[in-house]
Amino acid sequence: MNWTNTLFEVIDMRSFSNLWFWIALAVMWSSVSHWVLGVPFDMIQRARKQGGTAEDDLHDMVRINVNRLLYIAEVSGLVLSGVLCFMLTSLAILAFVYDVEFAQAVFLLAFPMTLVGMLSLNTAKIIARDMPHGDDLYKRLSRHRVATQFVGMFSIFITAMFGMYKNLAVGIWL
Repeated sequence: MNWTNTLFEVIDMRSFSNLWFWIALAVMWSSVSHWVLGVPFDMIQRARKQGGTAEDDLHDMVRINVNRLLYIAEVSGLVLSGVLCFMLTSLAILAFVYDVEFAQAVFLLAFPMTLVGMLSLNTAKIIARDMPHGDDLYKRLSRHRVATQFVGMFSIFITAMFGMYKNLAVGIWL
């Protein structure tokens, strides 16, 4: 008996039936919803409640991250967009034309993250243009977090439905 065959029989290595995929999905969306434009959400809450130094720190952190995002978009945005479109298109073709399950899993992780990236870039542009302070900044960051969480909930729902479909469809043929 071959030990690799035994291992693959005991541990299912397909993407949607693997516990590690679902853990990675949960950790990814938890992290993305906690870090709003690179600023931890607890820092936003602390600045809202305490004000003073905490608020100054928040404004500095938001300014740094907004400038960083806008600089990256300005300098290499076109190249990054082209590479990202190429990779997502390649993943989509592998996933849904050639029915590669690993590509399906990676696409269902990567595509919603591009939407969050576009939301982040849009929010960064709005913050750089309007330069909000105090409550206006908190509202803007909270709106961004809610939009990110909405994308995350929709993404998790679609991924779970597709994953269950794949697991049931594969289970029928085994």
